Amino acid sequence: MLLPKRTKYRKVHRGRMKGRAFRGNTISYGNFGLQTLEPCWITSNQIEAARVAMTRFCKRAGKVWIKIFPDKPVSKKPAETRMGKGKGSPEFWVAVVKPGRVMFEIGDVSEEIAREAMRLASNKLPVKCKFVKKEQILQEVVQKKETDGEV
Repeated sequence: MLLPKRTKYRKVHRGRMKGRAFRGNTISYGNFGLQTLEPCWITSNQIEAARVAMTRFCKRAGKVWIKIFPDKPVSKKPAETRMGKGKGSPEFWVAVVKPGRVMFEIGDVSEEIAREAMRLASNKLPVKCKFVKKEQILQEVVQKKETDGEV
């Protein structure tokens, strides 16, 4: 299970998940990736379940990269507790994911194996995902820059 070794503050605000991801939206390590299509909190348990599903299907061939990290604590108050008396204690850790973020990457395997491994991983996640290739992502970035007039 992933969680930070230490943090500056024990509890954080919930925040908002508006907009698209403009960091981590390209494939940088492997050849294939799993890109999210909607905003969500992904818990450390869900990340671990997706990782296990991918590595088991690939029979530990190839290499898997996890590009998200759960660094946000989520607090909960105990059941049947009266209102007030402060914020609850941290219960679990989440990674805040916005649309367009590449969460997992895989390399050194064929496209069919990568596609099935990513499908199994996406079944473990609470968010809609799509399978992407490195060339496909690069083309999307170039098209976006051309429409914005940056090139």
